[in-house]
Amino acid sequence: MIKFLVVHCSDSPQGRGDDAATVHRWHLERGWSGIGYHSVILETGELQQGRPDYWQGAHVMDFDGDGEGNNNDSLGVCLIGLGGDATESQKAVLRLVLNAWLAKYPEAEVVGHRDLDSRKSCPGFDVKGWFYSRR
Repeated sequence: MIKFLVVHCSDSPQGRGDDAATVHRWHLERGWSGIGYHSVILETGELQQGRPDYWQGAHVMDFDGDGEGNNNDSLGVCLIGLGGDATESQKAVLRLVLNAWLAKYPEAEVVGHRDLDSRKSCPGFDVKGWFYSRR
């Protein structure tokens, strides 16, 4: 059951041209089985597919070793760029992605990565405040 819709950022320099293929390569280099996010939104607002929604993500890890990461009950979307610097185009598409996921998983909660891991600042803005204040 999907409980969380998690927003991330790539924390990479603006304008470098990173995309889903770039993130896929980074994650392969870490020894993962490919891109950990289900969707990627470029700075232009272009939406790119990551993992299929039915495939467990690799984006909210089990850092404390208790075996309770959130990859099995979440979907993840990554905004390309530095935390807090999402473009208006990215945010418009992000809202569409999140609303589409909520239509499938109405009990899910929209959160930022930092809401599930206090050691993270990703994606650099208050996702819950942004999303739920304008719904």
